[in-house]
Amino acid sequence: MDLGAAGLIEQPFPTHGKPLAVVTYQSQRDALAILSETLEHPTGLSLLQGPALSGKSILVRSFRDSIDQEHAAAIVDGKGLNTTNLLLAILRKFGYELDLSSANELLGLVRVFAMQQAASGAPPLIIVEHAHELNPSGLRALCELAELRVRSGSALKIVLVSDRSLSSMIEAPGMQGIAKRVLHDFHLRPMSTEETRDYLHEKLTAAGAEYPSFIFPKPVCEELWRASGGWPGILDRVALLALARAETLPVPIDAIEYPALPGGTSDGPVITELPESSDQPMAPPKLIVSNNGSVIQEMTMDKARLLLGRSAHNDIAIDSRFISRHHALLVRHGNATFLMDLNSTNGTFVNSRRISNHVVMHDDVIAIGHHRIKFSDPHATQRGRLDGAEFADTAIMKTLDDMRNLLSQENTAILPAAGSEDVPTLGSQN
Repeated sequence: MDLGAAGLIEQPFPTHGKPLAVVTYQSQRDALAILSETLEHPTGLSLLQGPALSGKSILVRSFRDSIDQEHAAAIVDGKGLNTTNLLLAILRKFGYELDLSSANELLGLVRVFAMQQAASGAPPLIIVEHAHELNPSGLRALCELAELRVRSGSALKIVLVSDRSLSSMIEAPGMQGIAKRVLHDFHLRPMSTEETRDYLHEKLTAAGAEYPSFIFPKPVCEELWRASGGWPGILDRVALLALARAETLPVPIDAIEYPALPGGTSDGPVITELPESSDQPMAPPKLIVSNNGSVIQEMTMDKARLLLGRSAHNDIAIDSRFISRHHALLVRHGNATFLMDLNSTNGTFVNSRRISNHVVMHDDVIAIGHHRIKFSDPHATQRGRLDGAEFADTAIMKTLDDMRNLLSQENTAILPAAGSEDVPTLGSQN
């Protein structure tokens, strides 16, 4: 059905560009209030989280457009940005066109700009979208910026926007510059059925409809809510398609198509919850130890740190001459699990590749000596954000290095007592 036949003069549900009307619901209004408080708070830094197509981008742009012009505001996309690219993006959003490649020079310019603005009583605002996909070096630069202060408080106000939980990132060592400043950690919620109906009708009215409830009556609105999960970005797409497919008015329910879900299915409503923001704790990783194809032990990684080696003092003790006394270390931070080889004689391997430091992923196979340890954790943090050359320079690696130094000095005070009942000791296997 074309727009004119529906009594519309504009497209009510555009999926690109600026929307015809910004329609907010309660959770978004709560988010806007938090953004305002972040801007006014002396040490303002907040986290805004919600799944893809939950309306985060429209929300932050609406907020940026609403604040006083005296507050400089920059919205940057953090996807894959390292230190240099992040700082360049920030400065360009603040109106600086620069051709510099020195991260130190760029950081200095951002510092000067922020301090000058803050001294005048209007600290600039940086909004980083896709913050969970920042390059590790870009994340370190953001931490440095978060530490900038003037007498009245922080020189920069920061909002980190993410499609998933930022807990593991914020809780990691070296993130204190951000963690200590977090004012709000806000998770967007989907619309209710009533809010969905109001949203649809307001958009139709803005596009010229005199009787929006005739185009989308209550049963159709409820079906659109089920198909979209109450998320605005998905709702726009589902409503646009239903309107285009309808041959008569009101739009029939069978014109509504459920969008494809993760995994390629489209036979039910979209998931409306953020898995990582659930109040229910996620199951800890599992470790399956085997030798020559035979499973020896299965255990849950319910500690923040597990030591692997030949000594009975280890959390996983394997009596084998091919395994060093203290062979490797597993450390858990949020949803990320880090593996470090402890200068073992025969090395530590992941998926047949020798490693020194490694972010362990779901279904990775760790090899020490002739033993294999399968790591099972569907919630494991994406390797692409944490692994690589720059990962070795992060603060978490310093933490692991400190542990390695302690172990090299045979400081057994950090280890479980010999003979402890909770220390599994596996029999000699060659």
